[in-house]
Amino acid sequence: MSESIPHEPGSIPARGRVIAVMPAYNAASTLERTVADIPEGSVDEIVLVDDCSSDNTVEVAQRLGLTVIQHERNTGYGGNQKTCYRYALDAGADYVVMIHPDYQYDSRVIPVAVELIRLGICDVILGSRIRTRAETLAGGMPLYKYIANRALTIIENIALGQNLGDFHSGFRAYSRAVLEKVPFEKNSDDFVFDSQFLAQAVRFGFKLSDIPVPVRYFEEASSINFKRSAQYGLLTLNVMVQYWLNRLGIWKSELFTENRQQLIDSEK
Repeated sequence: MSESIPHEPGSIPARGRVIAVMPAYNAASTLERTVADIPEGSVDEIVLVDDCSSDNTVEVAQRLGLTVIQHERNTGYGGNQKTCYRYALDAGADYVVMIHPDYQYDSRVIPVAVELIRLGICDVILGSRIRTRAETLAGGMPLYKYIANRALTIIENIALGQNLGDFHSGFRAYSRAVLEKVPFEKNSDDFVFDSQFLAQAVRFGFKLSDIPVPVRYFEEASSINFKRSAQYGLLTLNVMVQYWLNRLGIWKSELFTENRQQLIDSEK
């Protein structure tokens, strides 16, 4: 594995290798539009991990020239991301951008996110869909999702000491150092993977920030139903409790144990 690009404070590091990863499930109808919006030259490789789609997602990805990894069984959203990040690290990525292939997030902001990390301003960048209530609802976000997003994001900001606009974004960019240190393999294979990852990043001292992305809710965009949303919300609150129990030294969770094996492997 390649090492993270070292640089002195105040200096600008080399561009490095940028890999965009897409955890995909039945994304055939939106994949091409998502890829088309990625600015030319902004990424070195685009990787799609297909989680046993029932449509022709794989065929579309191959036609577009993407690197395609096919799961033999459905591993869930979190399990899909684990494959994405393992591949990116093995492929020598210095910066990794995760974007849903459902065209809900604007791929054009990829170079902006990577540049903020490259300059050392942040270690993790999220795309925030919440700029104003009117814009978000006009963009198609269901009212119950908006209310749940606002409530959970406020709680997470307070619990983790952050000031992010949208903790539940499907657009995320990471430095290699984040993926090497965060023990993401220990996380859930379900949607709460994202909440666990951000809590881990905060616990290990990484700098988080966000950039605005327009809201795109439409029929083909992926979304979970009300029941799954409620379960996700409760599991996210549980992650916040685990974070504080660990921080106070009351309970030691493996989620917040540094991924030393990955660091050792990366030095070989």
